[in-house]
Parts: sequence; structure tokens; C-alpha cells
Amino acid sequence: MRFVLRILKALALLLVLLVITAASLLFIRPPELLSVGDGYAAKIVCSNVFIAGRGAEDVLHDDVQAPGNPLLRLVRVSVDRDNDRVTARFMGLFAPSYALYRGAFGCASVPDGNFEAAANAAPFDPPAEMQANDALWPEGEGTGNPADGKIAALLADAGVAGPAMRAIVVVRNGRIVAEAYGPGFSAKTPLIGWSMTKTVNAAVLGRLMLDGKISFDDDNLLAQWKNDARARIKVSDLLGMESGLAFNEDYGDVADVTRMLYLDPDMVSLPANAPMEAAPGQRFRYSSGTAVLLSRIWMDRVGNAQAAFSYPHDALFSPLGMTSAVFELDARGTFAGSSYLYATAHDWARFGQFLLQDGVWNGQRLLPEGFVGAMRTPTAASNGRYTQGQAWLAPGAPSAAFGLPEDTFWLTGHDGQSMAIVPSANLVVVRLGLTPSRLDYQPQTLLKAILAAVVQSGEPKQQAGSQQKAQPQP
Repeated sequence: MRFVLRILKALALLLVLLVITAASLLFIRPPELLSVGDGYAAKIVCSNVFIAGRGAEDVLHDDVQAPGNPLLRLVRVSVDRDNDRVTARFMGLFAPSYALYRGAFGCASVPDGNFEAAANAAPFDPPAEMQANDALWPEGEGTGNPADGKIAALLADAGVAGPAMRAIVVVRNGRIVAEAYGPGFSAKTPLIGWSMTKTVNAAVLGRLMLDGKISFDDDNLLAQWKNDARARIKVSDLLGMESGLAFNEDYGDVADVTRMLYLDPDMVSLPANAPMEAAPGQRFRYSSGTAVLLSRIWMDRVGNAQAAFSYPHDALFSPLGMTSAVFELDARGTFAGSSYLYATAHDWARFGQFLLQDGVWNGQRLLPEGFVGAMRTPTAASNGRYTQGQAWLAPGAPSAAFGLPEDTFWLTGHDGQSMAIVPSANLVVVRLGLTPSRLDYQPQTLLKAILAAVVQSGEPKQQAGSQQKAQPQP
């Protein structure tokens, strides 16, 4: 009996030593996967608390833990409102990661904990705040009495709207005809677009094209590419996701995309140093790193840093009346053009209407003629799925497979964000939510139902500037 007790005590001691050793290793050198998870939690909680005004624990549970990796259920967060910071730790102890709120520029992941550098990277002179008004949308936030009964009924159908829908806005002939919101969300809630941000970022670059400061054919885009094959990469190659740069977009593990977003304070560094895996224009590779490179390139072309920080607001958001838009910067001062734009569903719909109108707003051309055409023109390397302007023709499955109009094109984003633009029906449909791909929801289902419900009364009324031009090759 004493022998058995000694064995049990020895095993207990060994177990304690193993726990202490494991805990020490987690403190000293936590696995990158834990750091990615904590970085994701800190960033998402920060943006939703400080931009959208949501509760930290609700965001942690609903946005971070419920749809994701089971390990995320062990993440704990704390919000320091005095210093505008969020800290996330695995089990409340390990692999700490941080996010910092910087006012008009939203939250940034600060994986190195260097809050001083992150604070200094954001300008002290942010763009002037815009105020919404009660005029009829899109001039203001008023919708009058827009409800189309058939479409409203569709939006109330969970099978059509999709799991965990947070906002749907339907715009027909330039006016909101129906909208719906999930529990806890409203027309005033800024929501993340994830990769829909890529298309907005492309439009910001398009504004700079109109100013003559950049073109589709520009190459020698970064100084560090000057003496190698990457110097041949053109702006058009980046816009079409055909740069030839290697990039791993797998969100299930520690990959290039998660490393860029949550482990590196300078999001430009990884894609800028990526090796070539193909000649420019020869291979399609969807890459969030490519969108961040485009951000850095157009910011460098603006002329000076302060003007670059204000450019999305001054050149796009203010003219369109997107009063809620928050385009977030990384910890070193580059717009996160791949992923991080928050805006209300009304403002996302304004952007969609802007594209429907061929880049014209209130009679003023804001994008070069043909730029939206490039957004609607498929690339050969993507087999017709992706376009020349950071948008999709076939997100998952071709429009024809659903019986949708051939001119339909899409903005799509992680966890079920989508925007369908159908010029022939003068229709924009924005759908935002928290709908992971594993649920197999397809936004084409929603669009097809709405199109079927639209009362056809001859040709739709054209908006000013909405006539579609011939679609040139950039």
C-alpha cells in the first residue's frame, strides 16, 4: 500500500512539474496559433466596442467564439477605456495580444505591444467628422415609406436572409425599397465588410487615377522591387490578383494572411517581401496581401502623409455621404485595404449605388470612365470568376447557374458579407452578417428571390451617370 501511495505521489509531482513546464513555455514562447487567436479577438472586440458601440462580452461570444475554432472559447478579453485598449489572453493568462483605438482611424492590432509607435503612426489631424441628415436616402438617412411588401416578406424569411443575418438593404432605382436587421442591430450600426473593403480600396485608387497620379500600367511600384522580377508587376496585375506573388490565404491555421493581420504590426512587410511564383498576369491567386500593397502604393502616390491619411474621406466617403465609414489603419500607418472598413448598411449601399452609376455621384464623375467597367470585366487567369478591379463575377458559383442576369457583379467578404450589383435591374442588394462558409449559405439565393419579387414595369429608370460604358481592358 505504501508503495502504491509513493507511486501516486510521484505521478502527482510529475504532473505538477509538467503543468508548470507547459505554463512556463506558454508564458515565454506561446504557439503562434494562440497569438493569432488572441490577436483576432483583441482586434474584433476593439473595433466593435469603440466603433459600433457593442458590449465586449457579446462581441467575444457572438463574433469571436461562437463561429470559430474551439480554442477561441478559452480566450478572455479586457477593455481599458481610459487608454482605448483591448487585451486578449488565452485562458486569461497566455499569449497576450493587443488592439488600440485611434479615433477616426478605428482600431489596430498591436501584436508587439508598442502602443507608442502605434499611436504615433496615426495622424493627429484626422478628417473632419461628417454629420448625417434626415433627407431621403441616399442624400440623407431618411427612407420615407419605402417598404415593398413582397421584398420585405422575403427579408423576413430566415431561409432566404440566411443564418445570423445582421443587415439587408435593397436599393431599387436609386431608393431603398426594403431593409431588415438582426436582433441588436439597426440602420445605425457600423458593420465590417471584411473583403468587400478590397473593392472600396480599389475605388480609392481609382479616384487617384482620375487625378492622374497613378495608372493601370504603372510598374516599378515599390523601391525594394527595383532590381528583381517584381519590378515588372503592374497596378493592373495587383487589381486582378495576378501579380505572381506567393501568398497563402488559408484562415484555418497560421498562414500568410493571419500572420499579416495579427502577428505583424506592419501589414505591408509580408506581401512586399513575398517571392514570385509565376510571371505577372499568368496566375490568379486571391490575396489579402495584394490589397494591402495597393493601399501602400496609392498612399505613397498621394503626395504627403497627411493628405494620404485623409484621402479616402476627402476623395470618396465625403462626396458619397458615407458618414459612418471608418477605414482602419494598421499599427504602422497603412490602410488595411484587405479587410477593415466599418460602415452602416446604408453607407455600404451608397457605395454599391455609386458603382451602379458607373462612378458618378450627383452628376460628378469620381472614377475614370471605364474603371467600373474593369470591375465588371473577368480576368482570364481566374477562369472568369474574378475581375480586373477587385470584385467578383462568380463568388462560389456563376450567376448563370442561379438564373441571375449576366451583368451581375459582386463584392464579397468573410463570414457572409456580400453586395450584389445588377445594372440591368437597377438594383443593389447589401447583405451583412456573421455566416461562416461552413453553413453553405449562398447570397445568390437572396438575390434571385428579390429579382423575382421586383415588379417589372418596363425599363428601370436610369440614374444620372449610370449608363454603362464599353468595358475596356486595363
